[in-house]
Amino acid sequence: MSFSSFIVQLLNGLAGASSLFLVGAGLSLIFGVTRIVNFAHGSFFMVGIYIAYSLVAKLGTGLGFWPALLLSAVVVGALGAVVEVVLLRRIYKAPELFQLLATFALVLVIKDAALWIWGPEELLGPRAPGLSGSVDILGRQFPSYDLFLIVVGPVVLGLLWLLLTRTRFGTLVRAATQDREMVSALGVNQAWLFTAVFALGALLAGLGGALQLPREPATLEMDLNTIGAAFVVVVVGGMGSIPGAYVAALLIAEIKAVCIWLGVVEIFGYSISFSKLTLVVEFLVMAVVLVVRPWGLMGRPQAASRNTGLPEAPLRAPERWFKIGGMLLLAVLVLLPMLTAGSPYLTVLFIDLLIAALFAASLHFIMGPAGMHSFGHAAYFGLGAYAAALLVRSAGIPMELALVVAPLAAAAGALLYGWFCVRLSGVYLAMLTLAFAQITWAICYQWDGFTGGSNGLTGVWPAAWLSDKRNYYYLTLALVVGGVLLLRRILYSPFGYALRAGRDSVLRSDAIGIDVKRMQWTAFVIAGLFAGLGGALFAFSKGSISPETLHVSRSVDGLVMVLLGGIQTLAGPVVGAVTFTWLHDTVARNTDYWRAMLGAIILILVLLFPQGIAGAIKQVFDNRREAKNMKEGQA
Repeated sequence: MSFSSFIVQLLNGLAGASSLFLVGAGLSLIFGVTRIVNFAHGSFFMVGIYIAYSLVAKLGTGLGFWPALLLSAVVVGALGAVVEVVLLRRIYKAPELFQLLATFALVLVIKDAALWIWGPEELLGPRAPGLSGSVDILGRQFPSYDLFLIVVGPVVLGLLWLLLTRTRFGTLVRAATQDREMVSALGVNQAWLFTAVFALGALLAGLGGALQLPREPATLEMDLNTIGAAFVVVVVGGMGSIPGAYVAALLIAEIKAVCIWLGVVEIFGYSISFSKLTLVVEFLVMAVVLVVRPWGLMGRPQAASRNTGLPEAPLRAPERWFKIGGMLLLAVLVLLPMLTAGSPYLTVLFIDLLIAALFAASLHFIMGPAGMHSFGHAAYFGLGAYAAALLVRSAGIPMELALVVAPLAAAAGALLYGWFCVRLSGVYLAMLTLAFAQITWAICYQWDGFTGGSNGLTGVWPAAWLSDKRNYYYLTLALVVGGVLLLRRILYSPFGYALRAGRDSVLRSDAIGIDVKRMQWTAFVIAGLFAGLGGALFAFSKGSISPETLHVSRSVDGLVMVLLGGIQTLAGPVVGAVTFTWLHDTVARNTDYWRAMLGAIILILVLLFPQGIAGAIKQVFDNRREAKNMKEGQA
């Protein structure tokens, strides 16, 4: 570990920070003005590098290279404007989380569009003309193009500062960040301001992707890999702060560079691999920053949400028709193995549907009644799954006992993580849950001797009396139905009402003696317990477990389930879980471009049912009840 290698690694970090800043700055601008947590921002980065590849091939690698990079950014900016006008403008009145659901669906559509246009292979662009060589730094060669990237970051930061502080557009953007309603009251066309900001944010992401063309190949995994890092940069820097995004990008990139430089270090006789920390170092940084400074390095306390959707009605006891429908559904579920005796595949599918329903119900428990949005709920699902697998394989305890102990392990994880998370709110809370989930994922992914590392654990089968999938189906049905009903019962208890009171008004709840944070912490643990039960059932159903079980993609799937069904109804998570899992299975088996079709279906459902599927059905019945009461009153 020489001094020269240390300097080169720091320079590598600076080069990486510039691209990361471009994506983060665009995401920060969009959130600051529109309050949209744009999950598709990483897709704009990916599209930027793909379009740059095609334009360079068309215009040539000589004089056409640099115009191609700039033109690709403009094209992505135009794409962002179209997305805002065609899609997002139609759902501004919907709850903010539904906008997140819409942008997630957009990720699926864009990914398959890129697959259709450019194919699945990696595409490596040419070297930048004039910057294809390297320079000598302390006896080591450093790419000239990376030096160029080091300069790009501060230049773009300066240009954005001039735009936001020296132009009328910048004044409107800064005013809209503080008070959008007042800007609209002054006669400013708020809709077109949103469009312009969204297009600018997409352009910055596209430019960040295009500039990566000489450094790395274009791949279809770039979207999700980039959006995670971009979220971290924006949250660490402070939501809506452009200078904060640059500082955060520098901090994270340089810490990664130092970890790579350190490699494996002997400390007190133990070998510690700092290079492995690069998988999770940004989330470690985010967790530390949010615990110490809840609004980021240069951010401010989050303002009230612009959209909250329709006010949620008080909880009522289920009506007679709902109880009858529930009993009929349970009867159908009991008879299913008999009806599908000739198709073991359907039995396995329904087991997956039941487990998804329990996972979604546990997430809804903290999202709906408690108002805590989690981007990392898969951590507790995965902890339950790994605990069950390890208890059976390593401790040799019976599977039946493992189903009892494994959820307690997940609850212990929720107890630890929840203590930190409930001290935050809004997007910051959601991102801290994501940080803890990614840290947990990294531990499982890299701890080869205990968790099996990237290969996971195999041979995790249920007891002999459950070897018949129909028997395991009945066990899953009993535990899932019991779990969902118990969660529902808790929400009808005084604890559930206190939880909703804390969500609706923290000040009033404190005034009447409710310890809101303790209530939320308790809810966090309860949700983790039932998610862990779902994870344990999943492990024994599949016979194996891998780090993908607690990856961020599963957390996103849980979010989609809850939002698709409807966050303001207790039946919503079950309806959403069944709908999403069934659609995912059916569409994936019938087309190569299943992501695009699934995304299109989700977009249609979002536009037709902004309150979710179950929420829309509930709204119909509520309207009929009100109409009936009005007629009776008039009579």
